[in-house]
Amino acid sequence: MNEKAVVCKIGGSILSGVNPSIVEDIRFLRDSGKNVVLVHGGGDQVTEVAEKMGKKQEFITSPEGIKSRYTDKETAEIFTMVMSGLLAKQIVQVLERSGIDSLSLSGVDGMLLRAQRKKKLIVVDERGRKVAIEGGFTGKINRVNTQLLELLLSNGIVPVISPVAVGEEFELLNVDGDRACSHIAGALKAESAIFLTDTEGLILDDMVVQKMKIEEARKSLPRIGSGMDKKVIAAIEAVEMGAARSVIASGLKEHPLQAADTGRGTVISN
Repeated sequence: MNEKAVVCKIGGSILSGVNPSIVEDIRFLRDSGKNVVLVHGGGDQVTEVAEKMGKKQEFITSPEGIKSRYTDKETAEIFTMVMSGLLAKQIVQVLERSGIDSLSLSGVDGMLLRAQRKKKLIVVDERGRKVAIEGGFTGKINRVNTQLLELLLSNGIVPVISPVAVGEEFELLNVDGDRACSHIAGALKAESAIFLTDTEGLILDDMVVQKMKIEEARKSLPRIGSGMDKKVIAAIEAVEMGAARSVIASGLKEHPLQAADTGRGTVISN
């Protein structure tokens, strides 16, 4: 349990040149006695590298309208290479240059994220029909090694986590970055799970929703567009699994983590 932990998901759209004030925010939060865990995305960069390598990427849509990458074995390897290799090291490079001790980890390292491989996926085909396809190399997280995270945090190190998990047969599995954030925040019983994105928060009826209870958030899902729906689901799950609250906020403004930590954005709680 780490009630002073702030677990933050940085979206791929924010990664191209890490917002320098995020680094200042991490230092501010740590100076305030809080522990920071970063989970990063980078799906666009994965697609770019994969297609340069001649591996065309396939995207699927669930019956709920949620879009995701279809991950076969080759794609899982490219995903791991880009996420846990270049992108993770670039973030650590920025943090270390600013004097913040950090360590990049995939979910495979130290068995940080264990997941169950999905055997089948229900998707909507081009004709709008629901069909079952092979699950590929995607996983549903079922265990977080909090001892490893606590060890790093207690030594003043910021973990930088890429959303690659290890399966029951030790295979590499692509897991959703927002869900990785929610599971880590829930397992740590964190103070906040923060989801930084490219909007001010959840927008309904042309207005940013400032506060929502879990049930309200769940009922609003049919009204939420693709992309944001995944963040709201993850935000709900983080609270259900033990985090005190979730905050969906803009990562493009000045000092986005400080703003989100003070509740600016959309706060979801019990």
